Amino acid sequence: MKNWETHLNKIWNGGKLFIIGTVILFLTYTFGTFKPNKHIINNIKLAQEQQTIANLKKFGLHAPLFKFKNTTEFVQNVQSCVNYLNLTTELNKRIPDKIIIAMADVESASGTSRFAVEGNALFGVRTWDPKVPQMKPQAIPNAVFGVKKYKTKCSSVADVIDILNRHPAYKDFRIERNKQLNDLYWNYNKLVPLLAAWSTNPDYGKIILRRIQDLKL
Repeated sequence: MKNWETHLNKIWNGGKLFIIGTVILFLTYTFGTFKPNKHIINNIKLAQEQQTIANLKKFGLHAPLFKFKNTTEFVQNVQSCVNYLNLTTELNKRIPDKIIIAMADVESASGTSRFAVEGNALFGVRTWDPKVPQMKPQAIPNAVFGVKKYKTKCSSVADVIDILNRHPAYKDFRIERNKQLNDLYWNYNKLVPLLAAWSTNPDYGKIILRRIQDLKL
């Protein structure tokens, strides 16, 4: 009888160990090692993007030159510049191209403004640092600020993308942009109004949205 009890106890203890092991394996699979960790996945994706960007730069890619005679050609040039910059910009830092194109068209009068022609400045970015190359407004030659000058027009686009990605005034824009990253289409009605700080005109968001429509972007 004792042998049977001993045998049953072994079976029971073995069964308990099997059940406990199964539960641990299930929990591990569900919540631990075997379940993809979003943070780890994002880090892997970021590392892959950075490696791709580094490889692209090795090929000696350079910003496209701006050559245009009308609004249509100007838009095409800005688009080419954005496409180039996107190749060397991480996915979560890219700005929807239609927004950049519409802003450039509005701010520079399709590349014909004095700032655009003489200083390659497509967005009228101001600076209060006297060490930064700049142009003074003709109406205020002694202004304490100036509009930044750039070596190329594509450099102007790059600067705006950088500003929108780091300036605290566009934090809400970045939050909404990041929410939409995995969507099939951009929701410009939600994104564009969050760029209001770019201009003192309270209707700036509406102006950019209208320009996106007018240019049939």
